[in-house]
Amino acid sequence: MGQGLWRVARSQQLQHQGYGGPGYLTREHGRRMATNSVPGTSHRKQAQGGIDIYHLLKTRKSKEQEGFINLEMLPPELSFTILSYLNATDLCLASCVWQDLANDELLWQGLCKSTWGHCSIYNKNPPLGFSFRKLYMQLDEGSLTFNANPDEGVNYFMAKGILDDSPKEIAKFIFCTRTLNWKKLRIYLDERRDVLDDLVTLHNFSNQFLPNALREFFRHIHAPEERGEYLETLITKFSHRFCACNPDLMRELGLSPDAVYVLCYSLILLSIDLTSPHVKNKMSKREFIRNTRRAAQNISEDFVGHLYDNIYLIGHVAA
Repeated sequence: MGQGLWRVARSQQLQHQGYGGPGYLTREHGRRMATNSVPGTSHRKQAQGGIDIYHLLKTRKSKEQEGFINLEMLPPELSFTILSYLNATDLCLASCVWQDLANDELLWQGLCKSTWGHCSIYNKNPPLGFSFRKLYMQLDEGSLTFNANPDEGVNYFMAKGILDDSPKEIAKFIFCTRTLNWKKLRIYLDERRDVLDDLVTLHNFSNQFLPNALREFFRHIHAPEERGEYLETLITKFSHRFCACNPDLMRELGLSPDAVYVLCYSLILLSIDLTSPHVKNKMSKREFIRNTRRAAQNISEDFVGHLYDNIYLIGHVAA
């Protein structure tokens, strides 16, 4: 993409210098006729586009004309497209050269929303003197604070007016943000079960195979390292949410939230068994089907077999 944009910009620059348009093509046609009569010069020609690359290289007047293209000489939409590929650090550096372009609010708005997908302030009328560049710095500062102390981080966002004091707003912020430390996030959600409830409802598991849905769930809400009450709470909430997203499938398979809970626990134990280097005698497919159907008798044997195959081929559901 970057090379394509450079070629477009370079083509416009060549046109300004007199190498584009009918006049140039006429001169170029004459040069080709002369070149074809000289042996050993056919390798210099380029068939596509009607432009002789060798000639273009020869027409560069001096070393002083070589270098980066001045973005201010390009159409604004093209300049903004080029700058939109930069991160915050590079955009700040670019503002030292192209201050008006690199400080544009649309660029910083895009950076904010691509990193922090949801903030309460996005849906409000901006206060006087509001700047997305300043907001980016505040969001970055708040994320660093959260990764050191989650409660202080959330309080920082609220104090700056970035987040509303609402479990649903906090849950949306967490769901759409990938810069938060997962260990600190796990501690915070264990303490804030109201936020955890809203965070679970943001997941849509419609038409997903159970192990894949469980993997997606644990990518957002990381499982604890040890079994305990918090893990049981997570699996319980997931089971109810999965059934709510797939009512037709649950009726077809005859599954209830309790049955899904049993399957989830079986999948976690199977994942540990198949992936742990400390377990030498791996559980077989027949053993997994027998043990699972013993805990949930109404489950189809073929369905349980597909669950085993998924873990065997793809891996842990809570890695």
